[in-house]
Amino acid sequence: MSSVCPNGHDSAADDYCDTCGATIDPGARASASGAPDGAAAPSPAATVGPAIPTSQTCPHCGTDNVLESLFCEACGYDFTTGVMPREVLAGVGAAEAESGAAAAQGVPESPGSLEAPESPEAPQSPEAGAGTASGAPTGTATSPPTLQQTIPPTIAMEWVAEVWIDPEWYDGQEAEEPMPSPGLPTIVPLTVRSALIGRVSASKHITPDIDCTTDSGVSRRHAQLTTDGTRWFIEDLGSSNGTFIGDAGGALPEDPIDVGPKRELDDDDRIYVGAWTRIVVRRATDEETAAAAEG
Repeated sequence: MSSVCPNGHDSAADDYCDTCGATIDPGARASASGAPDGAAAPSPAATVGPAIPTSQTCPHCGTDNVLESLFCEACGYDFTTGVMPREVLAGVGAAEAESGAAAAQGVPESPGSLEAPESPEAPQSPEAGAGTASGAPTGTATSPPTLQQTIPPTIAMEWVAEVWIDPEWYDGQEAEEPMPSPGLPTIVPLTVRSALIGRVSASKHITPDIDCTTDSGVSRRHAQLTTDGTRWFIEDLGSSNGTFIGDAGGALPEDPIDVGPKRELDDDDRIYVGAWTRIVVRRATDEETAAAAEG
């Protein structure tokens, strides 16, 4: 049994340190392992391999989600596209949002967007030219992408989506709930480059652009419509009942499209989702365009 002096030396003597001669506190006795009497010796650290992630943290709200999640269960953040739900982004000015997103994605701004006045350039010091490959001066922190840069830019109202109640599609789905009375379609102006098809969920902050809430066969985040300005594409987001594509003159589709890859829509294509919903993307009429401009 050895003792430890106030200076940290091990000493065989109990009263004075063998090394420096300092007075040893009787309570500072140490065991052969180097731990004071009565203290548990530290256990060796377990040897473990690299940790395998089992979850993913939402960069917007910090909530842990299942690793395979496409969207944050707390705030609705889209892990694939980095886009927040439109309801969350409603407080950001439309013109400001369009400008920020266009700059981030290289999309030209619309003629009607507002531009902030340019500030005069400050004189550049000789050292200012030296920087990183990104063009930022050495030692200068670059700003992370802002919330505005994640907002899909708005576009002119040239396209609409017709949302129909289709009795023929309903007959083939064997749905238990009764189908609403069919009638004229709901016309949804497509004024964003990426439009979500789904059902509203207040708890998950999901507000789809094409609202199919009455059809419970449609998933909350069912499918995504995107455009490059001239063509439209459909992508299934892992829906429960699938997304089907058929042409106007053919038989009803039997096989859903694959989850993930985007499929280009032809002029006569129809999108079938849920128990009775049929969606047709077409160019807006002159009357629809004029009404949107007045509104």
